[in-house]
Amino acid sequence: MADTLKGAHFQLACPQCGYEYAYNFGSELVPNNEVLIESGSPHCPSCGFFLPRGTKRHASNGDRILVLKCIYQFFKPKRWDVVVFKNPGEPEINFIKRLVARPGETIEIIDGDVYINDQIARKPPKIQRELWMPVYDNDYQPARPELGRFNGNRWRQPFRNTADSKWDFNGTDPTIFGLQSDTNDIHVMYYDTDRGNDFGAKRCAYNPSRTYNGPPYCSDLMVRFYADFSESQGVAGIGLSKCRRRYKAQVDAAGAMTIAQSDNGTEWIELAQRKIEPVVLNKPALLKFVNVDHQLIFQFGNETVTYDLGRNSDDAGSVNSNVEPQVRIFGSGKLSVSHIAIFRDTYYTNPQQQTGQPCFASAGNPFKLGPGEFFVLGDNSPASHDSRLWSNRGIGVDGKSVYRPGIVPHDYLVGKAVFVYWPSGYELPWPRSLKTFLLKKSFKNRLSAIMYWTVTLRWVPNMGQMRFIYGGSSKNS
Repeated sequence: MADTLKGAHFQLACPQCGYEYAYNFGSELVPNNEVLIESGSPHCPSCGFFLPRGTKRHASNGDRILVLKCIYQFFKPKRWDVVVFKNPGEPEINFIKRLVARPGETIEIIDGDVYINDQIARKPPKIQRELWMPVYDNDYQPARPELGRFNGNRWRQPFRNTADSKWDFNGTDPTIFGLQSDTNDIHVMYYDTDRGNDFGAKRCAYNPSRTYNGPPYCSDLMVRFYADFSESQGVAGIGLSKCRRRYKAQVDAAGAMTIAQSDNGTEWIELAQRKIEPVVLNKPALLKFVNVDHQLIFQFGNETVTYDLGRNSDDAGSVNSNVEPQVRIFGSGKLSVSHIAIFRDTYYTNPQQQTGQPCFASAGNPFKLGPGEFFVLGDNSPASHDSRLWSNRGIGVDGKSVYRPGIVPHDYLVGKAVFVYWPSGYELPWPRSLKTFLLKKSFKNRLSAIMYWTVTLRWVPNMGQMRFIYGGSSKNS
């Protein structure tokens, strides 16, 4: 399972910054008592703090999901649907994955993106919102930055000024950065991955791993903050890079939004522009810049500017996942920025199979689907056992015929996941002394065991996590 749809997991809050995240439990048999977190060391997806070894927590049950069975007997499955299906190699086991390719299509995974018939497959906005993964949220500041468990070092603010830049990081509120400058001078701060989480595609807080950092890097990013202008002149913007190309999105307080591109960082080509109303002074407005699936999306307040970089794999530059992307925030004049956060897209990796051969649909190894064949991927790609890695033939529904490796046959589609109706809930506030008493008695008395099981059940529903599961493709995808 993944953070989008959780199996049994630990629901954690970073003891340093308070950021909440889920961490895989590793088994669907959830005990009632606190258990040792054994598999690896949980790692805060924001500040980078590693939870100390030997930590004990209560595990939570996984999401309970409403599945529309038989729907695919009447309607064709759509790309990006979350589907429940029988494991072709072990039909008695049900899997849940995201459907990404359909009969007759050729799929190839390049630089973490899905390509169908040599064209990038874009995710609709509702699905994309579910697939963003946190890299850093400046609202969550560590309580004890001097501890040495933040990516192996003491924590330091990952945003830094470039030479001669005058962003102030030392205000009364450490989550707000201020600028007092001439309107003609651009001041730049950048996100330093030597201090914070990097953009490594294997870094996923939900799954245990000690190899968080390093390539391949995910360069499909979203950066957002709230900009608050104090005067009617000046600019604020965000810079991103992908495949050694730089992009910047800038809003002018006088009333203009611009997206530009540069191959060298000095000469810029304007890609898109839009006139807007002058900014409202002393009123924070959302500024967000997204580079995802070969699209640039720039939002300021309620205004949006987009630019299509093309659908071929090299339209956004020469693909190289070993080049780390850059994140910059810039501005001029008198303004402040707050609620800064960085997210990366879900990156579909290209691991090797157990035989040492490239996985199915890896870059340079496209996979052609035949009639009635589907290709599925897990949202927790670095840890997902999905179509990429199925090296054994599937068993036919009659027990005699076989299916080729890497595909889900139409006959094995159980249904479409549509709603999380019971996410992991909360325990009633029973006294700890009562639970301790019943636990001791439960080893000798069956009634006490039943009572202990009753008081440790999570009876209170987590209403905020009840949600629709979005799937399907839009015209643009």
